[in-house]
Amino acid sequence: MKLLFRIALIAIVSMTMTGLFASANGEKTEATGAQKLSVGIILPTKDEPRWLQDEVRFRDALEKAGYSVEILFSQGDSARERANVEALIAKGVKVLIMTPHDGAAAAAAADEANRAGVKVISYDRLITNTESVDFYVTFDSFAVGKAFGEYLVKQAKGTGNNLYLYAGAASDNNAFIFFDGAWSALQPKIADGTFVIQNSSEAIALMNKAKLSRAELGKIIGQVTTNWDFNVAKNLAEANLTVANKDAKGEVFIAAPNDGTARAIADAFAADGDVTKYYITGQDAEKASVQYIIDGKQSMTVLKDVRILVADAIKAAVMYLEGKTPTATGSYANGAKEVPAIQTEVITVTQDNVKSVIVDSGYYSASDFTGL
Repeated sequence: MKLLFRIALIAIVSMTMTGLFASANGEKTEATGAQKLSVGIILPTKDEPRWLQDEVRFRDALEKAGYSVEILFSQGDSARERANVEALIAKGVKVLIMTPHDGAAAAAAADEANRAGVKVISYDRLITNTESVDFYVTFDSFAVGKAFGEYLVKQAKGTGNNLYLYAGAASDNNAFIFFDGAWSALQPKIADGTFVIQNSSEAIALMNKAKLSRAELGKIIGQVTTNWDFNVAKNLAEANLTVANKDAKGEVFIAAPNDGTARAIADAFAADGDVTKYYITGQDAEKASVQYIIDGKQSMTVLKDVRILVADAIKAAVMYLEGKTPTATGSYANGAKEVPAIQTEVITVTQDNVKSVIVDSGYYSASDFTGL
C-alpha cells in the first residue's frame, strides 16, 4: 500500500507542477522555446550515474510542464561551477537550483547570484558558510547513513566481526552527515565488541564516543575518504586489504558511502582470496548497483527517490517565481544561517524487496535488469 501511495503522490505532484508552471509569471513556454530563461540547474558532474539520474528526472518533469530551463554540469570544478552560475545570471535566470561540488567553495557563487537578485535553492548538498542560500531540498542524509549502520548491525552475529569504514568527499557536507548517521548505529556495536574496525586508527581512538564533533568526524573521514571517486575507492580498499592480516578478512562488513564506490570496493574485496563473504552498503539505487544486488554482489542500497526530490525542487522554484515562499519542514545550519529545508524519505533496498521497490513502483523498468 505504501508503494502505491508513493506512486500516486508522484503522479499528483507531476500534475500539480504542470499547472504551476503554466501559471508562473503568466508565461507558458515550450521546453525548447527561446523565451527568457527562468530556472537554471547546476549539477556537480556527469561522471557519477546519480547526477545523470537527476538530469533525466529534471528534463522529464520540465518538458511535461513546458517551462524554460538550462541544466549545466560543473565536472567537479568549483571555478567552472561559478562560471556556470555567471552564465545563467547573464541569461536572466530568476531561480538557481544548485548541487555544489564543494559546499564551502560554492558560497561565492551563491553570493554572486544573490547580488543579482536570483533565488538560490541548494539541491541535495548544502552550500555552506553563506547567507545567500534561500532554501534547501534534500533527502534525510542522517537517515541514509543510519540505514547503512542498521543494516550491517542486523547482519552481524557474535563478536569480533571485521568492519571496514569508508566515506564520501571531505568537501561535501553530506559526507559528514552520512557518516554521522552510520556511526550512530555502528558505534554501540563497536564499543561492545560486535565489530572490530580494521582500517581507521582515528575511528578506533573514538570507538567509545557515541556522538562525534565535526572535527572528530573529519579525522576519520580523512583516513577513509573515497572522494566520491570509483578509482580512489578501489585503490583505498586494495591498500586496506594489502596491509590487513588474514584474521582481518574472512567474513567482513563494509560501510560504503554510495553505490559507485560500493561497487568498486566490493570488486576489490571479492578479488581477495582471504575474504570469504562480505556485506556492503550503498545509496542512490543506481541501475548498476540494483543489478549487483540482484546478483548478490552488493548487499543493499538506499533508494532516494529522485522523482520526489526533483518535484520538491521545482515546486520551490515555482513558488519563488510567483513571489511566494516555499513551505519548509525543517532547517539545516550551514555555518552562516539556518537554511529552511524540506526533506524526502528514503527506503532500504535489498534482494528481498528490490523488485517491489524498484520495478513495481515504476522507478526503473524490469527490462533494465536480468535475473529478477
